[in-house]
Amino acid sequence: MSVLSGKKILLGISGGIAAYKTASLVRLFIKAGAHVQVIMTPASKDFVTPLTLSTLSKNPVHSTFFNQDEENEQWNNHVELGLWADMMIIAPATANTLSKMANGNCDNLLIATYLSAKCPVYFAPAMDLDMYKHPSTIASFKALQEFGNTIIPAESGELASGLSGEGRMAEPENIIAFLEADLESKLPLKGKKILITAGPTYEAIDPVRFIGNHSSGKMGFDIAISAANLGAKVILVAGPTSLKVSHSLIEVINVVSAQEMFEACHQYFDEVDVAIAAAAVADYRPKNVAAQKIKKAADNFVIELEKTKDILASLGEKKKNQFLIGFALETENEIENAKAKIQKKNLDLIVLNSLQDEGAGFGKLTNKVTFIDKDFNIEPKELKSKEAVADDILNKVIAHFNE
Repeated sequence: MSVLSGKKILLGISGGIAAYKTASLVRLFIKAGAHVQVIMTPASKDFVTPLTLSTLSKNPVHSTFFNQDEENEQWNNHVELGLWADMMIIAPATANTLSKMANGNCDNLLIATYLSAKCPVYFAPAMDLDMYKHPSTIASFKALQEFGNTIIPAESGELASGLSGEGRMAEPENIIAFLEADLESKLPLKGKKILITAGPTYEAIDPVRFIGNHSSGKMGFDIAISAANLGAKVILVAGPTSLKVSHSLIEVINVVSAQEMFEACHQYFDEVDVAIAAAAVADYRPKNVAAQKIKKAADNFVIELEKTKDILASLGEKKKNQFLIGFALETENEIENAKAKIQKKNLDLIVLNSLQDEGAGFGKLTNKVTFIDKDFNIEPKELKSKEAVADDILNKVIAHFNE
């Protein structure tokens, strides 16, 4: 999964011959999973059509402050466009457009939106060699970078004039690679490794039957995705679940039983910075597992159970510098039971769920949690989607490393 996935990208196109490349650029943004809106200067429409870009971006293309061809003229709100975007890319950025950006010469929708943008702004210069080297262009580069904008360096090659040299707009594939690398370098959990458990465990009675629970694994999977999107390398130890995840930073270790989960966690724990135990692990398992399917015979059937190994407590015993997070699903005396678990299992943070809360618990798309840290600071949260709860948990991890 690209780090651009889900990003809202505002692409500004100015009037240079390299504008023809923006059709491929928009296509690559969409392929990466981004949402794209396009703003064109009037001159850029001589090189690529709004219809092409609208079709590829799946959004109307904006060019003027209001739509003149409509019966009821509609204002294109540059402030709204600027606030919508997670990032703005101006490509190609001609000498004319760069000068306007640097000096605030606001005579078109693209510059007005740029001046209103609150998001990171990238620009990809495109012009002939002499223009690229001119002191006024160099001054524009310097001013824009001092404003906090990021330049996507031009490439060398054959130029429209027939000359060969620097000034050629970076190829669309290289712009994508530049943006991905820049975003990844700024992710708050880049360089961190996180172990996450998810889902239920199944404890065999015989080759057919098992003892399990209703956990879907969604909470753990959402935490894994959130962590990976923040730059962390994730080892996801997952019990039996129908959920799947595809992310270059997530390695999935599939297990079935509590013992298998115990062994997987201990295999990786020493090498991680954070461990988040979101799995619903069985507390007991059958003491004796039948080799063959047990036939239905007697009216009553007794299964002798034995305790499984406490994965979270065992990690708490051996932890060194790891930030250890556990979950507690309680039905009574929730806060006191959670506090006791923090001490008993040597946790840094516990995420408390209560089955008394509507919308929380197994098999739900939402969750309502309370954070309690090792100093017993209590932070209740409102009912949220599990994706939002996952983000809250990872914000606690980020805050820990920023202390």
